[in-house]
Amino acid sequence: MSLPQIGSLETIPASAHLDLVAPPVAAALTAWARLEPRVASEVGVVQIDPADSDTATLVGKYQLSWDSSANCVLVAGRRAGAERVAAVLVRAASKADVNGAVRRLLDVRKASFLPTDQAVAASGMEYGAITPIGVPPEWRILIDSGVATGGDVLIGAGLRSAKLALPGDLFATLPRAEVIDGLAL
Repeated sequence: MSLPQIGSLETIPASAHLDLVAPPVAAALTAWARLEPRVASEVGVVQIDPADSDTATLVGKYQLSWDSSANCVLVAGRRAGAERVAAVLVRAASKADVNGAVRRLLDVRKASFLPTDQAVAASGMEYGAITPIGVPPEWRILIDSGVATGGDVLIGAGLRSAKLALPGDLFATLPRAEVIDGLAL
């Protein structure tokens, strides 16, 4: 296989350019590549202007379809006094079903987005570039089946100055990832 090329973005092997991603993402990619050899040859990274990191800007500037990008949101809820957090990845053309599917999967009464300052501090990633690759080990990783079955996808790299590109089906091999039908609205 080869690196994904999405829109007008030219990717380079992420495994050889870990300096372009946030440190927790670099560590997770390295560990994942030891378990899944496809990671080294099929996960690409592309440098972008940090001002272009938001999905709407990125889609317009690089001739992308909304379905070629996926967004990660961090969702939390409490149960028996313990906070439960999940990184939820859905295609950019949809939204995570936070108050339905995600809330049920976390088994909490109320689910909400993790506050920005807490999300950044706990993930070690920049706001607007958070990715499920490299989140803390106690967090669940929920991947909508539409991401895992919909072809190549562009996601955050932990830094607003880069994006990762990879085949959606590779997410099924990401340690701790749960591919869920109906996670997106």
